[in-house]
Parts: sequence; C-alpha cells; structure tokens
Amino acid sequence: MASPVFKHLLFSGLVVFVIFISIPSQIFPLKKGLTSETSSSFSPRINDYSSQPNYPPTNLSHLVFGLLGSEKAWHHRKAYIESWWRPNATRGFLYLDKAPTGDLLPWSNASPPYRVSDNLTEFLRETDALAPVMIRMVHGIMEVFREADNENLRWVVMGDDDSVFFVDNIVDVLGQYDHTKYYYLGGQSEFIMSNYWFSFNQGFGGAGFMLSYPLAKALSKDMESCLRRYAKWGSADQITMVCIADIGVNLSPQKGIHQIDLRGDISGFLSSHPKFPLISLHHFDGVEPIFPSMDRYESTRHLMRAAADDQSRMLQQTICHHRQSSWSFSVSWGYSVHIYEKIMPRSYLQMPIETFKTWSSTPRPRPHYMFNTRLPSNDSCEAPHVFFFQRVEKSSTGILTTYSRAAPRGLPPCGNHTADLLSEIHVFSPSTKRKEMDRCECCDIVGVGGGKAELKFRECIINEIIA
Repeated sequence: MASPVFKHLLFSGLVVFVIFISIPSQIFPLKKGLTSETSSSFSPRINDYSSQPNYPPTNLSHLVFGLLGSEKAWHHRKAYIESWWRPNATRGFLYLDKAPTGDLLPWSNASPPYRVSDNLTEFLRETDALAPVMIRMVHGIMEVFREADNENLRWVVMGDDDSVFFVDNIVDVLGQYDHTKYYYLGGQSEFIMSNYWFSFNQGFGGAGFMLSYPLAKALSKDMESCLRRYAKWGSADQITMVCIADIGVNLSPQKGIHQIDLRGDISGFLSSHPKFPLISLHHFDGVEPIFPSMDRYESTRHLMRAAADDQSRMLQQTICHHRQSSWSFSVSWGYSVHIYEKIMPRSYLQMPIETFKTWSSTPRPRPHYMFNTRLPSNDSCEAPHVFFFQRVEKSSTGILTTYSRAAPRGLPPCGNHTADLLSEIHVFSPSTKRKEMDRCECCDIVGVGGGKAELKFRECIINEIIA
C-alpha cells in the first residue's frame, strides 16, 4: 500500500503536468518555431512584404535628397549635381548658407530647388558650439525631413554639393530594405586612417547616406537635444553617427558608396569596382579628371552618358579570355577596358591597380586602404593596355559601348601576340537591367581584327571558371 508521502508527490506531479500542457505554446514555443522566428527577426533585409501592408515597390518618388553646400562653392560645383539631377523627377533641396547671388541668378531649372539653411545663431551662442558649420550640416537633416514629410516619403538621402549619385541604383538598393524599420545606410572611407581618425562606424556624408523614414523622424525629433549633447564635437558625420547611435541604430555599410578619400589618378580604382551596384562618387575636386582630355565636369557628364542607358552595370567588372592570343579582357562597364597579354584569373584582376595615392600626404606604413590592391608594373605580362569609354548606343536588341585606346602602352609584347594594334573595343550587353548580383556576368570575345575587338556579355554558365 502506497504511503501518504508517495500519494502526495504523485498528486503534485499530476497537477504540474496538467498546468504545463495547458500553457499556450506561444510562451514556450517549439524549437522549430523558435528557429523560424529567429531567422526572420535577424534578417537585415526583406525580399517580400507578406507580413506588412501591401506597399508598392520603392520608386524615385519615395526618396527626398538633401544636399548641403555653400553659396560660394555652388558657382563651380553645380555641374556635378546637374549631371545626375532629374528635374521634375528627383525630389529634394539644396541647402545653402546664404541666398544665391551673381551668375547663380536666375536660378537654373537644371539644379535642385534651393533653401537657405535655418538661422542657428542663437542656438550656437547658447551651446558655444565648437564647429558651427558642422552643426548647420547635421541640422540640415531635420530641415530636409521637415520640408518633405508626407505619407509618400520612405527614405531621406543626404549628400554634399559635389556628390555624384546614381539614382536608379539607389532606388534598387533601397527597395531591398523595409522602409518601415530603422536603417542607417552609408559608406566607409577607402583610406584606413580616415576611418580610424573619425570612425569605422560612420557613414561619410560627402559620399551620401540614407535614413529610413522612422529613423529620420526619430532623429529629427531629437535633433536639438542631440546637438546640445555633442556641441563640442567637430565633425558633422561623427555627430550624425552618435545621434543615430543614441537612438539605437548603427551603420549598415554599403560597398557601392564611395567617399573617394584618394588622390591623383583613380582609374585603377574605378576599373575594379566591387560586385555591388554603384551608388555614389565624391571628392572629384580632389582627384584628376577620370577621363583623358576632359576636365572634371566634362568627365562627370561623360560618365553619366553611359549611366543614362544602364546604371545596373555601371563600373561592374566583367572578365573574359581570348585563349588563342593568351589575352585577358577586364571590362569596367561604362568606364574602361583593360587588356593583359596573359591569361589571368578573376581573383587577381578584381584587385584595383594602385594608380592613386593616399588621402593623407604624410608617409605611413602599409596598409593604406580598406581593400587589397596590386602595384603598377612595367612588366609586359602584368601591365594592361588601357581603353576608356567613348560612346554608347542603345537599341531594342542591346547596348553597344565603345572604348578607345588611351595611349600606346610603350612596352614590348609579353608573348607571340601583341594587342598594340587594337584601337577600339566594342562591348555588347543586354538592354535589360541586371537585377541579380550574386554572381558577375561573363563574356565572349566574338571578334578580333581590323584594329578592334568585339565582346559580348552573357550570364555565366553553371560550373564556369573565370581563369
């Protein structure tokens, strides 16, 4: 016969068991459910809005651009902005430190509409701000949001008066993110020390950064308090970063945003772009013109001629080989073609040639950059023949871009077949936008002769090796 103690324990166990199985599964989810929930909660992007209202795809009307500049600089910098601004299509404002004068009037319809930044004199006096210009720039975020806040707004895109944006690519990249969440998208500097001096966690403002609607709204609401907290800071980008960090959000770096903290000839950098849509370029005043025989403004407009027909392929590197001649072709679409008189794998050619110099002139030990590079060479088998974008023609069947030789290479052949006789490269690519970036495109050399080579882009086939 069971003892009273045993009966008591048995009864208590049954009670606990009944209570446990009656608790809703939401409190103690099964492992499968927990795994599914964790996967969705930590995914930085969403590819569908099944759990959201039926939002239409993001388009250009959902963005507002805030460009920060000065009246003095706008006289010569407006050419950069007008190269990509689309009147009556892009939405946004140029914020100047004072009203325009002289040859800026009447105001050009090709420029963004301007606003004069808020007068912060009293606020600056109260806070004894270390860098008033920087406070004005950060405050500009709130001014843009205040001007554009409506039910159609999804993203605030901030830049400088010399930022060169590729708006179609911006729309496509932002369309991969849920605009109802908190996102701070931007780019780091190419120069390691710039990130060290300022922060590896900030978006460099000249290259542009993007704030989703709820983040822009929260930042605008906290703007005055945050500027008081950090009035003694001297960098607008740092102040922006810490204000956003105090909201609980951190930078999501984007490889297509380029501050161009480089000097000199950046053709090597532009000829080996990361496999990510090109979003922006900056600091064109600080580098040599990117095309031969053109000034900086002509170079920018020339680059935009290719971008007008296909931004999805801009600067995207495509590599193919001419086995008969042992040549390697490296195409940076819309910018350049390099020919090497040797078969080289993509793993090597994807590293930029270090044609450029460091942002700081103070000598420092390597590494200098946030990416691997290869040094220029006078070896005939290592030095490329260089061709630059000349013109673009679009039809219903595809796009033809033509690249012309920059100058004679001035080196003997690497082997039995020299590319010295080539003066033009013709590249045929599809007229459809390239939407998938999981793998680069491949190409075939469809003709060589008569001083030109013809290449045709295609999707890489399964198991194809680019080497």
